[in-house]
Amino acid sequence: MGMTTLAHKPTQLGSLSFYKKALAIALPVMAQLLIQNLVSLIDNFMVAGLGDVKMSGVNIAGQINFMFMIFVNTISMSGGIFLAQYNGAKDSAGMQQTFRFKILVCTLAASLYMMISLVLPDQILSLMVRGNTQSSEIIVQGVSYMKMASFSWIPMAISLAIGSSLREIGRVKPPLVMSIIATCVNTFFNWVFIYGNLGAPRLEVRGAAFATIIARTVEMLLFIIYIRKTLPPFFSRLIDMFKVRISLFFTILKKSGVILISEMIWVLSETVTVALYNTRGGAEIVSGMAASFSIANLFFISFSGIHTATGVIMGSTLGANRLDEARSQKNWILNGAGIFGFFAGLLGCLSIFLIPVVFANLSPDARIVTRNMVLVMAVYMPAWCYVNAQFAVSRTGGDTTMGVLVDVTTNTLLTIPGMVLMTFFTAIGPVGMYSLIKLVDIVKIIIAALWLRKEIWVKNLTV
Repeated sequence: MGMTTLAHKPTQLGSLSFYKKALAIALPVMAQLLIQNLVSLIDNFMVAGLGDVKMSGVNIAGQINFMFMIFVNTISMSGGIFLAQYNGAKDSAGMQQTFRFKILVCTLAASLYMMISLVLPDQILSLMVRGNTQSSEIIVQGVSYMKMASFSWIPMAISLAIGSSLREIGRVKPPLVMSIIATCVNTFFNWVFIYGNLGAPRLEVRGAAFATIIARTVEMLLFIIYIRKTLPPFFSRLIDMFKVRISLFFTILKKSGVILISEMIWVLSETVTVALYNTRGGAEIVSGMAASFSIANLFFISFSGIHTATGVIMGSTLGANRLDEARSQKNWILNGAGIFGFFAGLLGCLSIFLIPVVFANLSPDARIVTRNMVLVMAVYMPAWCYVNAQFAVSRTGGDTTMGVLVDVTTNTLLTIPGMVLMTFFTAIGPVGMYSLIKLVDIVKIIIAALWLRKEIWVKNLTV
């Protein structure tokens, strides 16, 4: 491969063989997420048929659930930093320890979140629509969905831990297959339970949640069967799950904590901004914004593809102690991500043609919000792909400080104050607010670029 000959001469763009390898890892991951997001889009299509208020209820619950998803994904990502490097070092014992960490901590987090969702849904969801003219109606629907959906979190967490571990050792196709099956199951049972087909009760928003429970459970069982039959190098029997190396456990937990601070600051910032957008009107704003993100998620899959490819390729390179080669790969990944983001943005622009088809049942005002938001997000795609690649590079080498520095600096000093000022001192609409506040991401790129030059990330974590 071209990266061997260029190991001591960092260049801005890599060989064709390098990008083929990266795409071979990224594309199955993206395909998996595309399928999931298409099903999410179908979910939104089905729920949209119930009206703006009920769709708004499901989606404010979804915003809170998104915070939990970020939490468990961060835990899994932190473990993945070590698992990928142990894979490069051919250390199966280290891989098993890392997998146990993922399973135990993700399951514990899911259990705690389930209890919170069952006990405090009203209090949590009210924060998302405070100031909205239809808040009480939206909260009722959101609570109904949230309580039911909470039972899907434990199987989801287990599936996430197994699926991410398979991807980190280069097995990207099995998670894709599991996702296809699970999303088909989810779509079918949505049709059955939302509207009461095949003699089933009409459960409406609770039906969407019930379908999610069934799909997540099926997905978890398929993953368990697969790893028991194929025995990947990270596989641990249930009886051995609590046999943990305490020192490694706390090392990963420490990394998780730092990354978690970064991710939760970001997601809290996003949640606050969404809540502020929702003050600009009634259910048409909430549903329109939610619909735009369900479409944008079709091209946001680029981020996970970039993260996974970076983690697998550079994690293996660093774990094998080929540090100069990793320096070259960093440049190739960053610039490749920017180019990739440009084409993702073009596809994003084309996705607006889905709106009149998928969201025909939304109000005209909601559809206008959806269209304008999708176009704004498409324009930002090259920058977002680039900054995601910067974060992926730093975390692959165990440098978790950069994320905290970038997110704390920009979100506390720029994003939140900027949103508060626009909300209370201007009449700018939600789309205008979003387009202006996302200029902060350019600042993120600059700070991250300066930090990466320190090369704290150039580290073999297995020695």
